[in-house]
Formats: sequence, C-alpha cells, structure tokens
Amino acid sequence: MDFGFKKEESELIEEVREFIEQKITSELVEETHQLGAIYGGAEAREFIKKLGARGWLTPAWPRDYGGLDSSEMVTYIIRDEMAYAGLPLYFVAAYNAGPMILRDGSEEMKREFLPPIARGEIEFALGYTEPQAGSDLAALNIRAEDRGDHFLLNGQKMFNTSTHVADYHWLAARTNFDGPKHKGISLMVVDLKSPGITIRPLITMAGWRTNEVYYDDVVVPKKNMMGEKNRGFYYLMGALDFERMFAPSAYKRLFEEIVDYARETVFNGRPLSKDPLIRQKLAQMAIELEVSKLLYYQLAYILDREKIPNYQASMEKMFATEVAQRICNTGMEVLGLYGQLKKGDPRAPLAGKLEFFYRSSVVETIYAGTSEIQRNIIAERGLGLPRG
Repeated sequence: MDFGFKKEESELIEEVREFIEQKITSELVEETHQLGAIYGGAEAREFIKKLGARGWLTPAWPRDYGGLDSSEMVTYIIRDEMAYAGLPLYFVAAYNAGPMILRDGSEEMKREFLPPIARGEIEFALGYTEPQAGSDLAALNIRAEDRGDHFLLNGQKMFNTSTHVADYHWLAARTNFDGPKHKGISLMVVDLKSPGITIRPLITMAGWRTNEVYYDDVVVPKKNMMGEKNRGFYYLMGALDFERMFAPSAYKRLFEEIVDYARETVFNGRPLSKDPLIRQKLAQMAIELEVSKLLYYQLAYILDREKIPNYQASMEKMFATEVAQRICNTGMEVLGLYGQLKKGDPRAPLAGKLEFFYRSSVVETIYAGTSEIQRNIIAERGLGLPRG
C-alpha cells in the first residue's frame, strides 16, 4: 500500500477545500448538526447539487452514469474533507445503495437511478432493521407479496434514520416464506411518496431523529427490485460493507480543537498542555487517529482493485468509532465539568461541541452493526476463527 497521495490527488484536496470554503454557510453547518450529518435537508441538497455538478459526489463511477471514471481514492479524499468541514457525510444513495446498483442492478435500474444520484438530486434511506431483526437481519418479517407486475408490501421497519428527508427507501423485504430465512429476502427501491407509508420519529440520545416506518398495502413496481429475487440478503451484506466505511476526520477536527484548548488554557500557572498526563493522553489519541486514517484509505485501495472490503470495513468502522469515543472521553477529562455544557451556554468550551460529540459518538458504535458484531466478523472472516 502506498502511504502517500499522488500529485493529482494532493492537488484535488486543495481544490476541494477551496470549494468547501467558498460554498459552506453557517445555515448548512447548523442543519448538518441538527440532522446528524445525514443528507436530505434543504441546505444540504443545494450544496450537494453543486458538488455533484463537478462529478465529486461519485467520481469513481463511469461517465455514462454521472461519474468521472476516477478512483475510489478520490471519492474517499472528498468524503474525508467533507467530514472535517462538518458537512453531511452519510449518503445512502451515493455511498451504500448506488455502488450495489452499479454492480448488480439491471440496466434499466442503473439508467433510472444512478445519474440523478450522481447529480445529488435524490437520496435513499436505509430500510433494514425491524423490531425483531437488528443484528440478525435474516429474521426480518416485512412481507413483499408478488402480485404479477408489482409487489405489495406490509410490515414495519425501525431506526430508518433519513426516511423523513429522503426520496426513496432502500428496502429489504421477505419475498419467500419457506426455506432458509436468508434465501427469502429481496432488495428493492421504494418511492417514499407511495400511498400507505407512515413515518414516525424516534429521537436518539444524540438528539438526532431516526424513524419507525409502517407499510400498509404499498405497491412497488417489479422493475424496482434490485438484482435477482430472493438474493437480497447477499446484496444486503455487500451494502453493509459500504455502509461501514467511516470517514474519521470529523473527530480529527474535534481533537485539534481539544489540543488548542489545552494549549490556551492555563491551570495552576501553566498551560494544560504542559501537564505530562494530558500530553500522554493527547499523544495516544493522535496515534490512534493516524491508524484510523490509514485503515480508512486502505478501503479505497481495496476498492480500486475491484474488490469489496469485507472484514476490512468492519475493522475500520469498529476502530474509528471507538477511537471517536476515546477522543470524546479524553476531551471530557481535559475540559473538566465544563465539557458537559451544551451549545448555547456562554460558559461552554468549544461552543458546546464536545458535549454533542460525546453523545453522538455512542450512536456511531451501534449503527451499521455494533462493535460486537464487527468483532465477530473480523474473527470469523478475517482470522478464520470458528463461530462461538
């Protein structure tokens, strides 16, 4: 693996940073904060269309589908720069569903969905989890009955985060009710404006909105089925690998602000940064952030060799999200009790940013599979260990 960027990639980083500095607004940053960094809000949609117009939302896709025929490394550079700037970084359509449609979708589906995704015009929401099917997605029960030219959907989904701002549901549903559970699931794209869909909010400990979604006799055209019928579980596993690719630079920026606070804050006559214990903790976090960055760009390296990272994606997601938690814990120790103050309190250090990230970092170790699930994947698929 090459640990450095190519000349053209380094130039792109500067170009992307300049673009972000010109286009970013306080309203966009605030909306991103309120929505939990998901794409779909009014401000984000305007920004992403400008990004898509340059081909920067899906640069690795073929030009026929709205890409630039570039590398996955370019995609990952752009994603990480957006994370550092505090912009939306969760794009289900561009980063999870789109790559699977590109690999396994019909030509009709590719032509219908990939170009508007690349232009930033539409967004998907994940539709996996159900009350009885979280870590065990093969246990999902939502029914998609074959009615000839369409499916009829009935059932419930849980924790479908961006359904209230998305255009389509990237939905896993049961289409075969006999035989092994994992062989009876199909993936399909559902228009969220379809009659019979009810979306209700659930609020996480981070203050973000996620949703429960109810389907009552919802009609989905057959052409919206992804790939082959009853093979959705296999597509779902690939989509989850893409979902687990976590851009770490939002926490890199938080870490840098904690370091600046330690340098500027004087306690007992000297800056906090001169305290040996604090220096050691911050040094450890700097090391772990560097490891996170290398694991992140390793995913792009693997994708550019036309493979889908599997246990490697779990490695990166687990390590990066747990490093994020440790950064927040370290920040709380450095800032002391003031670190618990929320945004809006004039006494809050870092404008209350740490308190928010402290809560949101817990959520990030849960979605797309908990850290425990990631460890199982690493053990079984990466190390070849037997199931416990």
